[in-house]
Amino acid sequence: MKLTALRCNEISFNFYAALFFTLIPNALFFFHAWERIPYSELKDYFFAATMPLVLFCGFLFIFSVAALPWIRKPLLIFLAIVSAAANYFIYSFGTVIDTNMIQNVFETDLQEATALFSLRYILWLLLLGLLPALLIWRVRIVTRRPWWMNIAFRTGTALAALLAILLVAALFYKDYASLIRNNKGLVKMITPVNIVSGIGHYIDNRWFDGDRTLISIGQDARKGPQILAQQKKTLVVFVLGETARAENFSLGGYVRNTNPKLAKDNVIYYPNATSCGTETAISVPCMFSNMPREHYDASLARHQEGLLDVMAHAGVSVLWRENDGGCKGACDRVPHTDMTRWQLKNFCRDDYCLDDVLLWRLDRYLDSMKNDTVVVLHQMGSHGPAYYRRYPADKRPFTPTCDSNQIQDCDSQALVNTYDNTLVYTDSMLDDTIGLLKTYSSRYNVALIYLSDHGESLGERGMYLHGAPYLIAPTQQTHIPFLLWLSDGYASAFGINSTCLRQASGAAVSQDNVFHTLLGMMNIETKEYQPALDMIRSCRTVAGSGNFSTTLNSH
Repeated sequence: MKLTALRCNEISFNFYAALFFTLIPNALFFFHAWERIPYSELKDYFFAATMPLVLFCGFLFIFSVAALPWIRKPLLIFLAIVSAAANYFIYSFGTVIDTNMIQNVFETDLQEATALFSLRYILWLLLLGLLPALLIWRVRIVTRRPWWMNIAFRTGTALAALLAILLVAALFYKDYASLIRNNKGLVKMITPVNIVSGIGHYIDNRWFDGDRTLISIGQDARKGPQILAQQKKTLVVFVLGETARAENFSLGGYVRNTNPKLAKDNVIYYPNATSCGTETAISVPCMFSNMPREHYDASLARHQEGLLDVMAHAGVSVLWRENDGGCKGACDRVPHTDMTRWQLKNFCRDDYCLDDVLLWRLDRYLDSMKNDTVVVLHQMGSHGPAYYRRYPADKRPFTPTCDSNQIQDCDSQALVNTYDNTLVYTDSMLDDTIGLLKTYSSRYNVALIYLSDHGESLGERGMYLHGAPYLIAPTQQTHIPFLLWLSDGYASAFGINSTCLRQASGAAVSQDNVFHTLLGMMNIETKEYQPALDMIRSCRTVAGSGNFSTTLNSH
């Protein structure tokens, strides 16, 4: 069957395109915007009525100016498809589309991407993306006027649209300013403006931000004074969690026992810990950089050395083991292994692996240690939306579960059950890691750090997953679990008062502390070290031949 081409002139084409992008991708934007209007006087109703008009005129202005004859169809087809894709996540999970989310899209791996696919997603793309794209492609734009007259009509249309926007602004500027100021995430729902803006900022930050020469830091790093600790090598395992939220950790007071094994491991838990970002692409490079969250510069972090480089400068052996799609630049210049590439049948299924894969043959590496060593284990953790894939059948104490990646359709309790099961599995994996370290405690001073990169929303306020702009992110996405485990030998060698640590654990900490705490734990001196951000320093006492705390503070 041959499809008949639709016919219209250029002005009508731009008009219908603007109408489509106003009504279809942005229906949820209008719903949320209208919800936030008080409707206390008649003017509020007129204000609400102007929103579709302003957005329509905005699109009409853009298409009249930018949609030139040789690019308009490919441009609108692209915008229709990406708008449908973005809208699926906005409607289904309450996702906010901004530069950080675009970065996640560009930097995600196949494993994470396939976990998001579903029949509903495919149908959504077909009906709201590919079908409109096909209609756009089939339209035949008839131009019977001279070229100069077409330009005149397009210019006139653009000016009329701009005039309408200015008129509305003159009447309702204060209303728009107040709405946007008090609801900063609202404008990020305007599609495809949010997508185009995010892509533009990502490309600019990634490839056009000036000199890309690697900046070295911590070249002065060296081992500290010869204290008792030097009688044995030091081994610290840093377990970097994924998408674990503190709200569901029983160590922090959650009513369910999601940490049955860690509760017996004598760990020190920090109940007031926060993340640097709400997505892996921000939090991971941030915590391994020497920049605090308030002054974090993602562009600088991409071409500046970080914590692992500084430790390597000091002669510490570093190994990164990966199970979560990459270290986001934090391990680029140190030895790293992607454990998923082994496809070990005991741990891996299809395109993903359980976190126990991170411990596979780790003992062989530890047996070969000749220097002080830091091992980073990057978990898949509680990565959604396919939470049910993150744990084995025997780590499933809470039922019924949500065995689907369409978590927005699951019963709320079933979704929480499934998520809590991922934490029970993380609890078991951390306990196994501590058990492994205990077997080396006679040979090394051993310790463990665990924290998550960010938290997760499970339907609170209509939000799922993570990635909300930090300014408006709910605490579920920024409040993270953070804990330490120190062997008796480590605590004794470094003169650490464990009682003091427990008493101080209620203080507010964050991923800003990671850089300096690990340098302190490895007894590394460098001008990059800030004693005030070392979570352990205040509880160090005299160890060996000198006062370790005082020595570090002098640098």
